[in-house]
Amino acid sequence: MEILEGQNVVKSCVDGGAGDRSVVYKLQAAATFDLEKAVCSHGFFMTAPNHWDPVSKTLQRPLRLLRSLDHENICSSSSFTVQISQPPQSSHLIVRVFETDSLSPAHQQSLMEQVRRMLRMSEEEEKKVEEFQEIYHEAKTSGFGRIFRSPTLFEDMVKCILVCNCQWSRTLSMARALCELQYELQQPTSTTEFAPKTPLGKRKMKSKGPSRNVAKRCATMEADDERVNYVEVEKEKIVEQEFDHKRDSDKTCIGNFPSPQEIASLDVNLLGRRCNLGYRASRILGLAKSVVEGRIQLRQLEQDSLSSNYIKLNEQLGKINGFGPFTRANVLMCLGFYHVIPSDSETIRHLNQVHGKKSTIKNIQQDIEIIYGKYAPFQFLVYWSEIWSFYEERFGKLSEVPSSRYKLITASNMR
Repeated sequence: MEILEGQNVVKSCVDGGAGDRSVVYKLQAAATFDLEKAVCSHGFFMTAPNHWDPVSKTLQRPLRLLRSLDHENICSSSSFTVQISQPPQSSHLIVRVFETDSLSPAHQQSLMEQVRRMLRMSEEEEKKVEEFQEIYHEAKTSGFGRIFRSPTLFEDMVKCILVCNCQWSRTLSMARALCELQYELQQPTSTTEFAPKTPLGKRKMKSKGPSRNVAKRCATMEADDERVNYVEVEKEKIVEQEFDHKRDSDKTCIGNFPSPQEIASLDVNLLGRRCNLGYRASRILGLAKSVVEGRIQLRQLEQDSLSSNYIKLNEQLGKINGFGPFTRANVLMCLGFYHVIPSDSETIRHLNQVHGKKSTIKNIQQDIEIIYGKYAPFQFLVYWSEIWSFYEERFGKLSEVPSSRYKLITASNMR
């Protein structure tokens, strides 16, 4: 084995025969780190392209090689399947990269940074875990403190859009469809199928919804501070049932989660139909284009989060189409801010069932402050530990639930 200086990584190459090549890295972790608890701590671990094996307790997914430039990480089209495991009673992880027998130092660093980001293995995150567990002793007993996230901020931001105004099964289906689409985009015959039909400068968005007068008479609901037509949401529910049935009956291949560059080149209508995104398609496409064109600097957002500049980041995210308070709070949680609890119908249900509060959207922040204010700046972590425990009481230990049952883990099944 070769010890790579400064990386806390040990490398070895494995040839399983018949072309089954892989390179294995030993990644040092904190003494208290537990892979199962770090991964199975948030619903994102259930979303494609993540795959948690409850038997072997390993996480497997593709990771993309990133080319680092001055202001942004540019995504390569090359992805490797990575498997992460933790030997019993050890403070290190085994990271196996398939389909290669060597990685350049830059590529190795890129993959390891993504692993560390998913599992929140930085010194800063470790410090937060220790401080949180000192405030909330139940978490120290259970080992709770890390919230699983994606290898990139872009994937986190898109998935925060996918959790809005829909059931969990729909979120899972949309995430999987995006990964199926990414696989299709890698095939030679699909290069033009999803491309825009008109030049960007000449393209105009046409409304396909009901007339303006009809829309005025329809009830509306809030989707991140933007009004979403009730007819559109109800129509999405019907399409969702058809889409889920198709997902159940088809055996499809999935790739990696699509990069900003891959999404930015797509036609919004085809993107929406292919992935059943509904109104989210234009928001996701707009986000991807803003990243590609440099209007949104993901690396700068990550760096600003290290300085705990919550107000600045919240203002910047608020300028992005579709990023209202709920989505912003989720994205900022992914960036390591735990003092704001994203509130929606799930929050109202939880406060009612667990704390006996008859909260409404108007007074929920007041109730949140009464219950969780004393745990500042980790209010979200306490709230989420309650949520997670409540779900496990109903559905069993979530790290042991087979992926075929993920779509059943919803608030509607807890009544």
